[in-house]
Amino acid sequence: MLGGRLAARARELGLSNAEVARRAGLSERRFGNYATDTREPDLQTLTTLARVLAISTDELLGMTAKATTTERGRLLAQIEAALRQIPDSDLELIAVETGAIAKWRRSS
Repeated sequence: MLGGRLAARARELGLSNAEVARRAGLSERRFGNYATDTREPDLQTLTTLARVLAISTDELLGMTAKATTTERGRLLAQIEAALRQIPDSDLELIAVETGAIAKWRRSS
């Protein structure tokens, strides 16, 4: 159910329960209760978890089918989830560095 989808998505992104909880501003125990279907999150917590896990709330709730994820898609989702934790002031630097890598790859 929801807990299984939370745990599976965290695994896909290479995140431990502790890291998901930290990023969502929850205690590890509270997130663990959600991941084991012991408790259900309220709407605000659900949307926070979806944002942290870079997934739609519909997919977390099982309302839409899980999209087939390629290795590239998994890596992009992992990057997106990590970027959500970085302050805006650092995003510009990351954008410049990423652009430089892409340009270097095109010229190689």
